[in-house]
Amino acid sequence: MSLYRPHSFEIPEETVLVAKKAFPKGNVYLTMRDELGPLYADADFAALFSWRGQPAESPGLLAMVTVMQFMEGVTDRQAAEAVRARIDWKYALGLSLTDPGFDYSVLSEFRGRLLEGEQEADLLHKVLERLMEVGLLKAGGQQRTDSTHVLASVRDLNRLECVGEALRQVLEDLARVAPDWLLVQITPDWFDRYGARLEAYRLPKKRADREALLLKIGQDGSALLSAIYGQDAPGWLRELPSVSTMIRIWIQQYYVEEGALRWRDKDNLPPAKLLIISPYDVESRNRTKRTNNWSGYAVHLTETCDSAGPNLITHVETTPATTADVEVIDSIHTALADRGLLPAEHLVDTAYTSAEHLIKAQRDYQLDLIGPVAGGASWQSKAGQGFDIACFAVDWVNQTATCPQGKTSVGWHIRQEAYGHDYIEIRFRPADCRACVRRSDCTRAKRHPRILSIKPQAEYKALELARERQETQEFKEKYKRRAGIEGTISQGTRSFDLRYTRYVGLAKTHLQHLATAAAMNLTRAAHWLMGINVPKAQTRLSRFAALKPIST
Repeated sequence: MSLYRPHSFEIPEETVLVAKKAFPKGNVYLTMRDELGPLYADADFAALFSWRGQPAESPGLLAMVTVMQFMEGVTDRQAAEAVRARIDWKYALGLSLTDPGFDYSVLSEFRGRLLEGEQEADLLHKVLERLMEVGLLKAGGQQRTDSTHVLASVRDLNRLECVGEALRQVLEDLARVAPDWLLVQITPDWFDRYGARLEAYRLPKKRADREALLLKIGQDGSALLSAIYGQDAPGWLRELPSVSTMIRIWIQQYYVEEGALRWRDKDNLPPAKLLIISPYDVESRNRTKRTNNWSGYAVHLTETCDSAGPNLITHVETTPATTADVEVIDSIHTALADRGLLPAEHLVDTAYTSAEHLIKAQRDYQLDLIGPVAGGASWQSKAGQGFDIACFAVDWVNQTATCPQGKTSVGWHIRQEAYGHDYIEIRFRPADCRACVRRSDCTRAKRHPRILSIKPQAEYKALELARERQETQEFKEKYKRRAGIEGTISQGTRSFDLRYTRYVGLAKTHLQHLATAAAMNLTRAAHWLMGINVPKAQTRLSRFAALKPIST
């Protein structure tokens, strides 16, 4: 018995004749198939299938349908119907006009196989390989990266709703797998508290009543967990995912003091990177970035931006919302290097640049990371007045620094910050600082001398050079090409639902983003091959803003 029903992707003659007649000027799917050919082969996914059981549908076919599904933003059911009924889909897939297609549930099963076999990235990688073969994509040149927020597919919960829903989720699971055991552990009032979903409008309005409910939920949950881990309970109950999720939420939201359960105040919660905000998606996180607050994830898109050829997405990175942009830059470079797609110049904004990554990009990947670096966190840098670090002359050989007034430091110590990075602490003589006539331009401390905190020499020099370079006209001209990434994010969010995840969890959300990137690439490549001159979007201006005269 075969692993799956093989599919050759050869287009039946009847399908060709009908499709060409129906679309005499061509369309995206016909052009995609004619110019790029089959993008996936069954053999690419053979490892995902067992020799036992009923043969599965062709994985190469399902991979193509998955990407086409995201090209149009349709559901599984709608995609399966398009396979059955649409001529252009049959042409792209190499199916006969009478092919009945498959049940829509097969698509969900295929996505599960991709994730289990860790082959979800092949949805994008196979497309990139084909685009390289036909000459639409090349290594080197310029690429740019930016990110946008992604909303989780679960509703936002306040802390009370979160603990209540965590307990209710466990009760639902136990009611399904061990109803008789559960009934022995609870009292009738539990049905009133947890029989329906906890929603804000049903919760107590008075603060005292809400606090009482919080403690009651905590006590009920603790009692249920004690019963689950009791000697008389079936051991397999502890293996329920909802139980482990509830334990984590209870640790984060409650604590025990003198034998009594207490509710944590907001200042005693774990950091946002660890805090579970919904028991239904434990990897989703809440973040505020400038004025934007959201719960979910972030997606980072890297695309080509050379003048010739279409702009194509070369890498997709999906992270929890709380992951800083600078934390993903190295993994982006590593992935591009593995695929043979490293650019010569990588254009990013300030959030992606750091001294460490400026050095590493050049040393390890031989690429130029181009982006403005922050001016420093001191009040002098922010105010644009007084003596910031740049005003001090650093002597690395003698390990001293000289202030603008000519005084030399007396202390040079290597320290380590909370995140494990080394820095150098430089101290000046208190008597020199007290007698200085420019003291108010140097420090706001009433009694202590000026203390400098600088990075090690290599990183300090890298930042110094970067700040000098970003003031040059050459840098400004190169950096203008980064602006078009907003056009890609706009297309992704408006035409491909990039900002809304269909699924629960980081892995499934990343699969969605990979399929979306493949869909965007194929759409752009087909338009390019069809001669449709779609303008390469820059940062959009309103019609009114565009009327502003150019200053002379």
